[in-house]
Amino acid sequence: MRPLAILLTATTLALAAPAAASERAVVTGAGTAGSVAIALARQTGSSIVIADPVLARRSVPAIRGRMDAAGAVRRLARALGGKAVATGANAWRIVAAPAPVARPAVRRETAGPRSAAPVEVPSGAPIVVQATKRDLRLDQIPAQVSVLDGEALAIGGAGGTEEITRRLATVSSTYLGSGRNKLFIRGIADSSFTGPTQATVGQYFGDLRLSYNTPDPDLRLSDMERVEVLEGPQGTLYGAGALGGIIRLVPNRPSLSDATVAGQIGGALTSHGSPSGDASVTVNLPAGDAIAIRGTFDAAVQGGYIDKPRLNRDDVNLTRILGGRLAARADISGDWSVEVTGLGQSIDARDAQYADRGDPPLTSTAPMTEGADIDYALAALVVTGRIGAVRLRSTTGIVWQDLEERYDAAMDYDPERLFVQSSRSRMIANETRAWVPETDGFGWLVGASLTRSEAELRRRFVASDKADIAGDNALAAMGGPSPGVTNTVDEATLYGEASLRILPGVVATAGGRLTWARLGGGGEDVAMDIAAARSDVTEHRTAIDVLPSVALHSELSDRTVLYVRYQEGFRPGGLAIESEFVRRFRSDRTATYEIGARHGSAASDPLHLAVSLSHTDWRNIQADFIDGSGLPSTANIGDGRIWSASLSGSARLAEGLRLEAGATWNRSKIDEPVMALRARTRQVPNIAEFAGRVALSYAGDVGSAMRLNADAWLGYIGPSRLGIGPELGNRQGDYLDTGIEVRLGSDAMGLSLTVDNIADVRGNRFSLGTPFSESRDQVTPLRPRTIRIGLDRRF
Repeated sequence: MRPLAILLTATTLALAAPAAASERAVVTGAGTAGSVAIALARQTGSSIVIADPVLARRSVPAIRGRMDAAGAVRRLARALGGKAVATGANAWRIVAAPAPVARPAVRRETAGPRSAAPVEVPSGAPIVVQATKRDLRLDQIPAQVSVLDGEALAIGGAGGTEEITRRLATVSSTYLGSGRNKLFIRGIADSSFTGPTQATVGQYFGDLRLSYNTPDPDLRLSDMERVEVLEGPQGTLYGAGALGGIIRLVPNRPSLSDATVAGQIGGALTSHGSPSGDASVTVNLPAGDAIAIRGTFDAAVQGGYIDKPRLNRDDVNLTRILGGRLAARADISGDWSVEVTGLGQSIDARDAQYADRGDPPLTSTAPMTEGADIDYALAALVVTGRIGAVRLRSTTGIVWQDLEERYDAAMDYDPERLFVQSSRSRMIANETRAWVPETDGFGWLVGASLTRSEAELRRRFVASDKADIAGDNALAAMGGPSPGVTNTVDEATLYGEASLRILPGVVATAGGRLTWARLGGGGEDVAMDIAAARSDVTEHRTAIDVLPSVALHSELSDRTVLYVRYQEGFRPGGLAIESEFVRRFRSDRTATYEIGARHGSAASDPLHLAVSLSHTDWRNIQADFIDGSGLPSTANIGDGRIWSASLSGSARLAEGLRLEAGATWNRSKIDEPVMALRARTRQVPNIAEFAGRVALSYAGDVGSAMRLNADAWLGYIGPSRLGIGPELGNRQGDYLDTGIEVRLGSDAMGLSLTVDNIADVRGNRFSLGTPFSESRDQVTPLRPRTIRIGLDRRF
């Protein structure tokens, strides 16, 4: 062991000097000095540093009462047998008394609880990644991880998932429309549509999965502490539907210290389109010393920019988004807390965002009004605590998602026909886990989960009254009913993971997941006159899956790590519609081998680099295609291989000025495609062979009371194919995306300017608007150049 000082620090963005000078109610639980220091810093709006790891790990009693920041720090110092040394107007350093003596220390420390407010990470401070489920620091994780700051994501207004894909080259998306897209990480992509298959990326709000087999709900990233992205399969910790990786949204928790109100409002103008506007407000209300409530409300109107001359309408693709969440937190004791969260969002897409390829641009010759309606809701109960050194967390939640999509299905014999696809998804889940964070080269995790998911998919063709479809849809049924299908999954899981230092500087990690799943489902309005159909219409079967994982993590130096890992992932099978029938598709499975390295931290070091190379074997790939009747369907399309390489890094060019860059390369091939899908392409769909991003960021003071934050970026998405098979082999991608964000102001108030698509590039994000087009070549252009001005205020 080599002696190292471990820095434990906590800061908040509260107004510094006035907050430090006033007395307030301070309530902390008993625990290590490091965790109590973080709680005091959050509640008093100060910075507290404990440099000696022995002091940081020492147990101290609870601190309660009314006091100012200086009094709280002195009280903690007395409990430690040390003293508090002021290092600034609102900053203290706690040292041993008499003067501290350097002593051997282990590099691993137990991470304390995170501040509820976004924090500035000083040099040496640990970044704890909660998505690991073991509170591992970033340098302890044998995988590629990205952590996006919540405040930075909201500078240009509370956006959705596109704020993530814009910043990370390894995360990509389809662009069918808000609330209907599929996300992909590292080239693990299955298809363009969202059918009965699970997504290849697991999305989580805290510990609760956002959906089971539905599209990305595109939640507004408002009042987020951060977003964590884990690349590569995460089957051991997260189970089914995590073939490509995990995206975890971490909201700000209700704060027990102060009543606050924060909000922002903005307006935007789009070239060749209609104006847009957005607003959000967050209110935090403590109720006594141990209870707090926090609420957030978001509203946005995204102006359209696609014209439909056959309907005599311009800017038809207007989208309205309303959402919000309410959370209540109660600290039962110093070690236990309960948190209840309710979340809801509604998206009203008034028409589709695709256009015809060619001139005039941004124009669709579709004769019908299309669009979608998406309603999403989530409720969660979270209990956290500890028994000695063992930490426990139990999350129970319910998720609802309803989606109706309308596609132009006009044919020569029927020029006014719509295809309407409706899906209804319900999920209830519980996960309970116990763990000890890695210290002295050893840590462990055990957990169990129960999940029930039910998803219903219905389809029909309808005629419409063009004059009123945008209002009440005025849909009148035509023809016979189309088949529908219901998929149900009951899943019980046990999982575990442990790490052990086997050599100086080398940690081995191994884990496993055992899942029992009962799959069921049925079809409705199917062609029962064929005898073979009945066995496929109703199905109940049981599956047992074991997902192992192993990794080695080597500390080459204090700032450099090298790792190798093996991980598996899977998705259960189900039932899908094909023409007039319902049939089964099988489970698929991935096995990924990865080697990677990291140097430094993007948050604090002058130079940061991260590189990885992975190879994935993908068996029985589940994907969507166009069936013989022209409708989307789902099947196992064969086996595939994917090579993926990524490189990211940043460098400090000057004080406050930083250069960031990232790139990803993917090469994929379907080895044994089924006969009907061999034409046009054998490439895994939707993934560009190359994608990259370069950005410049600056943060510095302007005068004594103002601060300037500025970011400018340029991204490139290479060419890819829409899907598998002759009907979906269209080319897409190969475009540049540019933008700039600037904020000038103080912590209390600021003015922001955002410009997206500076070069006003058309591009083609997605070569699909409606699967029923016989003559139109479709593209999904980027939103034209958009300029937004916003104002944010905190009280």
